Amino acid sequence: MSVTGSTAIPDLLSIAAPFAIPRPGAVVGVVGVALVMVLTPGPNMIHLVSRSIAQGRRAAVISLAGVAAGFALYLVAANAGLAALLLAVPWLYTAIRLAGVCYLMWLAWTALRPDGAPLLADRGLPPHSSRRLFTTGLLTNLLNPKAALMYLALLPQFVDPAAGSVLFQGYLLGGVQILVSVAVNLVLVLAAGTLAGLLARRPTALRIQRLLMGTALAGVAVVLALDTSRPAPAG
Repeated sequence: MSVTGSTAIPDLLSIAAPFAIPRPGAVVGVVGVALVMVLTPGPNMIHLVSRSIAQGRRAAVISLAGVAAGFALYLVAANAGLAALLLAVPWLYTAIRLAGVCYLMWLAWTALRPDGAPLLADRGLPPHSSRRLFTTGLLTNLLNPKAALMYLALLPQFVDPAAGSVLFQGYLLGGVQILVSVAVNLVLVLAAGTLAGLLARRPTALRIQRLLMGTALAGVAVVLALDTSRPAPAG
């Protein structure tokens, strides 16, 4: 049976529709949000930089792989309907958000207290095996309130049902966020040792860096505490 040009074009469009590309503005928006989130000090940054200084770049890169796996799990869970579950049980999302607020405020206090350690400091961490490095990175990210906020509340805002498959857009935009986060964190862990050595010779710079980190952590905690949004439905 022959297929005419007029019928072939709609058939091709119907095949490509489930894989429609998100709007360029959505991709740019996700890149911007991902940069802000990854450059704001948080559990992932503190863990990776501390591990890089204490055990070396290779150890930090293994932990970074665990962090990336945590992002991937969040992405799959969000697209599988976790956001819908939290919509149906509002108090659960509130509990997760408030737990994250408390954790961030504790991190802020550890940085701002008089005897607090700066971000780029050797915390005397014992060496870990490759498996434990990966697992610690994974768990650190799964318990990171910024990761939960990204996938359950922020990322769905950039999905446009009119642009095609909501599921495909969710995975594609999530992949963009993971690439941005991994790239920035990789630069940080590779440069952590050098930066720590430079700052160690400048006590004033260390105090300023500790003040900035503590203030940024407290700021993120306040934003989360005041946030009244709910997880966006996946589609």
